[in-house]
Amino acid sequence: MLSGPPPAKTPSGDELLQRFVTGTTRQRRSLLKSIEASSLELAAMGKDVLSSFDPEGEDWAAGWILQVLQRHQPKVLPSLLTDQQSGWFVAPSSVGIDYGPLQQELLAERFEQADRLTSSALRQLAGPEAERRGYVYFSEAPCMASLDLVSLDRLWTIYSQGRFGFTAQARLLAALDGRYERLWPRIGWKDDSTWTRYPDAFTWSMSAPEGHMPLINQLRGVRLMDAVLNHPALVERR
Repeated sequence: MLSGPPPAKTPSGDELLQRFVTGTTRQRRSLLKSIEASSLELAAMGKDVLSSFDPEGEDWAAGWILQVLQRHQPKVLPSLLTDQQSGWFVAPSSVGIDYGPLQQELLAERFEQADRLTSSALRQLAGPEAERRGYVYFSEAPCMASLDLVSLDRLWTIYSQGRFGFTAQARLLAALDGRYERLWPRIGWKDDSTWTRYPDAFTWSMSAPEGHMPLINQLRGVRLMDAVLNHPALVERR
């Protein structure tokens, strides 16, 4: 009697996690749904589920694991977080801004609220005049605190599978030969000659185009975005 090959063995939660941790970006993306489907096994690992990651780093694999647990096993999260208000990742500020609320919104995939908090942080970093007027001048961007811009960029990277954040936008722009007129439709900010209407026409979810978030300013002017993306602290991260 002929028999076919034995059925493929389903990896255990530990094996799947190890493949996810050590995989390339492409391999990790192929495992996203499998990781989500294994949320119960991941939750059962307790703190060990994050033992391979550094809270001062920016490995988006850890961000996805946390988001999966938030989606499906939220009761386990308090046991993983040393500070319920701040989140698992360290996000320091040199000017006293608390990035805990931003991390919580990103963890819960409430991206519109996270974007608003990011805009508020950029105004704070630009100074009191920017806070009073409600927006940032491009000339104020070079003086923004380096540590804070890195913290903002890290959090967006961590909680978006590496798809959002200033660095993601800068890399896309570089791939498009620095042409902003090609970047706007690529990241979903413009369709033909029509700007995407804020906020309702934006895609506030993980399914948004790469680089879609955060919005650097509502008017999406070139000079401000160029000044932020070319801040020395962000240029070092490309």
